[in-house]
Amino acid sequence: MILAHRSILLSAAASLALAACAVGPNYQKPDLALKAAYQGAPPPAAPGAGQPASLDAWWRGFGDPELVVVVERAGAQNLDIAQAGARLAQSRAIARAAGAALLPKGEVNGSAGHVEQSLNSPIGEIGRHLPGYERDYAEYAVGAGASWEIDLFGGLRRAHEAARADAKASAADAQAVRTAVMADAADAYLQVRAYQARLAVAQRQEAVEGDLVSLLDQRTAQGVSPDRELRLARASLEAVRATLPPLRIGLDAQLNRLDVLMGAQPGTYRAELVTAQPLPAPPTLVTTDGPADLLRRRPDVIAAEQRLTAANARIGAAISDYYPKVSITGLLGVDSISASQLFTGDALQHQITGGLRWRLFDFGRVDAEVAHAKGGEAEALAAYRATVLKASEEVEDAFTAMAQEQVRAGALDRQIAELTTARGQAQQAYEGGAISLIEVRDADRELLAAADQRVQAHAAADRAAVAAFRALGGGWTPDAAVVAQARAPVKG
Repeated sequence: MILAHRSILLSAAASLALAACAVGPNYQKPDLALKAAYQGAPPPAAPGAGQPASLDAWWRGFGDPELVVVVERAGAQNLDIAQAGARLAQSRAIARAAGAALLPKGEVNGSAGHVEQSLNSPIGEIGRHLPGYERDYAEYAVGAGASWEIDLFGGLRRAHEAARADAKASAADAQAVRTAVMADAADAYLQVRAYQARLAVAQRQEAVEGDLVSLLDQRTAQGVSPDRELRLARASLEAVRATLPPLRIGLDAQLNRLDVLMGAQPGTYRAELVTAQPLPAPPTLVTTDGPADLLRRRPDVIAAEQRLTAANARIGAAISDYYPKVSITGLLGVDSISASQLFTGDALQHQITGGLRWRLFDFGRVDAEVAHAKGGEAEALAAYRATVLKASEEVEDAFTAMAQEQVRAGALDRQIAELTTARGQAQQAYEGGAISLIEVRDADRELLAAADQRVQAHAAADRAAVAAFRALGGGWTPDAAVVAQARAPVKG
């Protein structure tokens, strides 16, 4: 019996030595052959732009304390981020369970029971005729069992590798949610300030049109101006008033959006933002990184690569089913019908069993599972490549939008300067009796219309800057492990 035990232990040791090999392909980082630089480039700093902003905390580069509060509160309280954190915890638990499958598992059990044997059962029919037969008896048992599937060909380790990669993908997904939420909060805040500025312009337009209506009403009553001019002025006033409700709707929607992004019921933080403030100037975007750096900065790209790693490992897990599975099961315990004799030598029982499972005849099921795993890996590879290309596209689009919105805002700034000069000249001409007050009001109308366009352009430039920081993967600090993984040509 001792020799048999030694034989089992030697077999287990040999299996552990072989377990250093794992079937299936090792992961190799795909060669995407990305260009060294973007086709576009970050636009030069706009007049009045802030200092260069760090990608890790780009929102601070706007120089707006309220924006910082909003973004960081969203990062701390948003419920989408909380859900992503919960998914990450689940994924990590699955990875721990996959790791535990590599180790022996054991359990302890005990029982105490009373049995009254039927005299009409086969055992009872025989036993009732035997001297000293007792149909009533108690049974007590205490034992410990252990089992271990020896990972002979690495299937369990491949499954653990896949689970760990899935957990890393979940961590990157959680970070992607956080960066998206914080960018959305900044975008909503900038729209709030833009709507407030546009409402102020519209209200000034309403006042100008109202003054013109009052003037024409007097002139019409005096017979100086025709009724047609008065009606046209009233129509213009109502047209301006019609622009106010959509602006108020947009403002309320963005305030509500901000509250939800900050994990609160709409209206919770409204009082902090109802006082209009000017739009902040966008920070200067300075980056020497190229598309290849998106592999380490963009959480969604990192997540896609980790899913590719997991899919690659699952091929090995599937291939391992071509080979036999070896396991060892052991039992040690005591069993007695007398509680006083439970822990004596006669009550001792033990068992050691070696198991072998080999799927030799399954009519192609393993082949199908391997083919399924390889298909999953091909899908994950295509998804990874698509994610990288989409990330590069978003950066290119953001750079273009930033540059063009700055050009637009500059042109509108110059238009405002010209219209302001023209309006002053119209006022002088009116005071000199060369033109009517109506023409002065027309100059006011043009100036205010251009002012509304300028607010929209500067807001668009701010939002384009947010989109650029988001597209570059800003909003977090990749750790050294992530950077090393992104730059390593081969992993596995």
